[in-house]
Amino acid sequence: MEPLAPRAMRWLVLALLCFQLGAGVVRIPLRKGKSMRELMRDKGVPEGFLKNLKGDPGRKYQFSNAVTYEALTNYLHSFYFGEISIGTPPQNFLVIFDTGSANLWVPSTYCQDPACVNHNRFNSSMSSTFSSIDVTYTLRYGFGDVAVALGYDTVTIQNIVVRNQEFGLSLDEPSSPFYYQDFDGILGMSYPGVGISGYNTLLQNMMQQNQLKEPIFSFYFSRNPTYEYGGEVVLGGIASQLYTGEILWTPVIQELYWKIGIEEFSIGQSGTGWCSQGCHGIVDTGTFLLTIPAQFMSEFLQALGAEENDYGYVVDCNSVPSMPTLYFGISGTQLSLPPSIYVLNNDGICTVAVESTYVPSTNGQPLWILGNIFLRQYYSIFDLANNQVGFALSA
Repeated sequence: MEPLAPRAMRWLVLALLCFQLGAGVVRIPLRKGKSMRELMRDKGVPEGFLKNLKGDPGRKYQFSNAVTYEALTNYLHSFYFGEISIGTPPQNFLVIFDTGSANLWVPSTYCQDPACVNHNRFNSSMSSTFSSIDVTYTLRYGFGDVAVALGYDTVTIQNIVVRNQEFGLSLDEPSSPFYYQDFDGILGMSYPGVGISGYNTLLQNMMQQNQLKEPIFSFYFSRNPTYEYGGEVVLGGIASQLYTGEILWTPVIQELYWKIGIEEFSIGQSGTGWCSQGCHGIVDTGTFLLTIPAQFMSEFLQALGAEENDYGYVVDCNSVPSMPTLYFGISGTQLSLPPSIYVLNNDGICTVAVESTYVPSTNGQPLWILGNIFLRQYYSIFDLANNQVGFALSA
């Protein structure tokens, strides 16, 4: 018998681990897609078009009675996504597991826009368990709205089966950015308060239907992600193989998003004082970059020696090893983010993986968004029962 190829061996090991975790706990592999910059350049979209595509990532966390804000303001960057199924027989979709939103939606055959036709689409007439709600809703993004019709059906994620789950079937989607993306839809994992009112989120139904061993889920993002393996999301528990050391627990301070307190931010050994009156941070798996309050951005870039150009906030690749480590003071502990994590090297061009937001937190505190860049360094645990987030150094 010939030995397994490395990729096949990786998936076999992961499958065995999923089995060993037992009923009610599953590990879903995540893939890392190309950034939209890469995808659009591959399709010959002019660079000038890309320069005009900017949005404020904080806009995602603003409320409106008419719409629900969703995750895609950072769409020029990469996303991590995994597979779920909807319907009977199951129809498969690649979705972002997003702790910064609460709704589940996928493209549907109701939608004839190029962005829909270019992806897997849910066909309600092909599912024996589908039922329509006869309600439409608008999900607002930074650069266009997605209209969805609501329906109920069975959602399957490996051995987790959730029946009569409300979800959105897209009616129309803007071509930019959705046409160019590798993923099909979004599975929101934040608190119900930011979801569509009157309907259970997928996490709520998982717990009510006893599909999770524990009311916990966790994320691991690889420091060296590929399309085949970018990380994992663990539903119903914690995978101790994916982290080292102790878990630092910190309370959620507002049960809408996974929002935590940040007591201090330091650049190297120098405290900035930016959070002397308190800062807030949203732990958001649907955001790629580390997002910094806009009032601090200029001073931050100056301290790092970064300069802005068409590629982003650029630094000399030779200087990266000597750049300062960033520190976040959370629950009395300093969580470090070394330059090897927060600086990206793309074909010899090194950029600081940050963006800014002008949107403050609820009571005016400076708002940080701890996206995939931060979460590559720390395995993150989301505890629904105790309303807390845990961080441990990624393995």
